[in-house]
Amino acid sequence: MLRGGLFYLERVFLSNSRRVSLFPSSVNMYAESDNCIPNKKSCPDVPVIGTHNGTFHCDEALACFILKTLPEYKNAKILRTRDENLLKDCDVVVDVGGLYDPEVHRYDHHQRNFSESMHSLNPKNPWTTKLSSAGLVYFHFGHRVIAQFLGTSNQDGKTIKIYDKVYENFMEEIDAIDNGISTHDEPPRYHISTHLSSRVSYLNPSWNSPTQDTEEGFKKAMELTGSEFVDKVSYYGNVWWPARLLVEEAIKNRKNVDPSGEIVNLTKGGCPWKDHLFSIEEEHAIAPKIKFVIYQDMNQQWRVQCVPVRLGSFENRLSLPEKWRGLRNEELTEKSGIPDCVFVHASGFIGGNKTYEGVLEMAQWTLKDRPIENKD
Repeated sequence: MLRGGLFYLERVFLSNSRRVSLFPSSVNMYAESDNCIPNKKSCPDVPVIGTHNGTFHCDEALACFILKTLPEYKNAKILRTRDENLLKDCDVVVDVGGLYDPEVHRYDHHQRNFSESMHSLNPKNPWTTKLSSAGLVYFHFGHRVIAQFLGTSNQDGKTIKIYDKVYENFMEEIDAIDNGISTHDEPPRYHISTHLSSRVSYLNPSWNSPTQDTEEGFKKAMELTGSEFVDKVSYYGNVWWPARLLVEEAIKNRKNVDPSGEIVNLTKGGCPWKDHLFSIEEEHAIAPKIKFVIYQDMNQQWRVQCVPVRLGSFENRLSLPEKWRGLRNEELTEKSGIPDCVFVHASGFIGGNKTYEGVLEMAQWTLKDRPIENKD
């Protein structure tokens, strides 16, 4: 019998310029009680989520958390057992039972013939990592969960983009680790032991502990995985998405900045733009490619920054002129012939000017002076 105790998690984040509670009210994430043992005979009107007992892992803890953020499972009981007679009466079963069948809400991935990935279930998805129970639940319910958190619809562009980013930068790692898939083929130079799956594993009783009860640890695992999932959605909803909109608008208006279309002006400094610029260029088949981004930094100083050839690269599509590099103030102004210059970095990837007109002219001059092979 599961022992009594309540476990609540309520997080709030800012969305669409208003405070939005991630959960309409305090969610009883574990929801066992002295008056209602989690099975259909004693609680016919209460949903039951089944998962295995014993040692727990990141994937089923997160799968249970995700399910319990949905209205229909908000007050669901969690039954941890391997007894098939008990599992067959559960409304949802994750990570146990030897069956993947979304029609009857069975989400196990341990079957010998199971090889599903986000791509195999929907060819529009690029990810081929084998899914865990968390990945399966996310595939089938993720759009609803993200939309609920953000106050959007399932098919809203914001929902779809953030669904993808959360899988790519959070869920896929959990799927891969649970299925024993390495990030590389060669021996690693060092071992990472602080990832989420590892931290969940430490919540299990130690091998030599006199008490091997895993129920309290599983509650903590749901709290840990759930809080990080919510934080990730919050980041993409409140930080990443507004930056994308800003970059998208700047790219849309790029020819108002310069007829070439190769210079964009960000209207707000400090915005992380590189990831968005590359993805938007690809999505809209933008040509010629953008060479410079101009903006005011956090100190309200005007900057012109070169676009790298790829994300993470130190090589630029077009660098500021070699003869300007390492120069500052009057010397740079005299050498360039552009008023109010402040600096150009020694590598030529960024420069500064006291005015918008100045950084724009620095970019325009570089475009006109570039070699023929860089005119694409």
